[in-house]
Amino acid sequence: MIFSLKEACGIVGIYGHPEAANLAYLCLYALQHRGQESAGIVSSNGRMMYSHRAMGLVQEVFNREILLQLKGHTAIGHTRYSTIGQSLLKNCQPFAIDSTRGRLALAHNGNLVNSQELRKELEDRGAIFQSTVDTEIIAHLMASVHSDALAERITAALARVRGAFSLVFLSDHQLAAARDPWGFRPLVLGRLKDAYVIASETCALDLIEARFEREVEPGEIIIIDDNGVQSFKPFSPQASAFCVFEHIYFARPDSHIFGQNVHQVRLRLGEKLARLHPVDADMVISVPDSGRSASLGYARGSGLLYEDGLVRNHYVGRTFIEPSQSIRHFGVKIKLNAVRSVLEGKRVVVVDDSIVRGTTCKKIVSMLRELGGAKEVHMRISSPPVSHPCFYGVDTPTRGELAYNEMNEDIEKIRGFLGADTLGYLTISAVREAVADSRSSYCEACFTGDYPVEFPEALREKQMNLFLQEIEKR
Repeated sequence: MIFSLKEACGIVGIYGHPEAANLAYLCLYALQHRGQESAGIVSSNGRMMYSHRAMGLVQEVFNREILLQLKGHTAIGHTRYSTIGQSLLKNCQPFAIDSTRGRLALAHNGNLVNSQELRKELEDRGAIFQSTVDTEIIAHLMASVHSDALAERITAALARVRGAFSLVFLSDHQLAAARDPWGFRPLVLGRLKDAYVIASETCALDLIEARFEREVEPGEIIIIDDNGVQSFKPFSPQASAFCVFEHIYFARPDSHIFGQNVHQVRLRLGEKLARLHPVDADMVISVPDSGRSASLGYARGSGLLYEDGLVRNHYVGRTFIEPSQSIRHFGVKIKLNAVRSVLEGKRVVVVDDSIVRGTTCKKIVSMLRELGGAKEVHMRISSPPVSHPCFYGVDTPTRGELAYNEMNEDIEKIRGFLGADTLGYLTISAVREAVADSRSSYCEACFTGDYPVEFPEALREKQMNLFLQEIEKR
């Protein structure tokens, strides 16, 4: 999937390393897939905090001179997609404040479903907000706690919020991490010799050669300082609700999250898809890059040859400016190209991870026929139909604008709209079997409408509709 659901965000924390900011910078590179709007790092040497945040990719935001200014043995970093708060510099993270209890910086992956009511309460009490992101609400809540202990301030603040959060915190002398009681978003703990690393995914640990220790558990708060790691579990246990789309799309295939390797889960999704929706064809291709593992699984399960029939331009971000209306139809072609020598005259199975609006998928099918010369195009989707918006940190269209709902839950109608010869989705039961883990259960609200955490009706109406601001819509 290259033009659809957006997940916010990637976070990292480093404690006890003389090049903490440099390591955070490298980890953000590994987590770039989790957010491409902005990036930031805040570091501390125990006496002062140093911060740099800007719009753009990690490589655009930082250079050698900037990293040299981010001094200290502790740092946190963030790479962002916006689901709450506009895509503006003032909303970049990590978010840093000065309060009567010292300096504090924090970075957030997820979404608070009660952010608007908390914001109004705080504003009524005189709080002044610098941004429109829900992360700042947590900072204000912490600042109002009458305690100098970081763990107590975090606990008191997070007891007030509802929704999905994986967080890193930086004070003058401590690094902290926290994960919501449902565990919606991944968060892991690693070691690099005497230093500690917190990151959204294990791929960030791999890049800096840190050793994976364990996942931060749902509902856990971790405090790291010169005394080592302290763990607190102050919240009532909840049934786990790991985001199933982390395995289907968001996480990098080389990461190990929710107790499993992402690539292996996607292979199983593809194998089940092949058994559910076989087709007489010549080859299997993927919509790069997130569809590749499931495509390999489909090829393995079907006995068909896997080929690279679509090539992605990796030097184009997930959004770009189209210069004029007259060339707007070139949008997909800028990012993808069909390989005619592979596709011409062939019956092709195309595997992608999901269909959201369907407009980009339609263009891909047309490209495979017109530019690639494919004789037949059979679409296979390694997830069930997306029928409900997400309120836990994923930017999705309104329910009525999702292809499955817009076409009255009629798969054949969707197939006709796409222009594919056949169309097959995975079932909920097949996804559950592919991600089966005796320790956990998953949030499947985007497929079922069964939301683990209640939210205000006003939020349902809003529907996280920033997605519709993108030029290319799936």
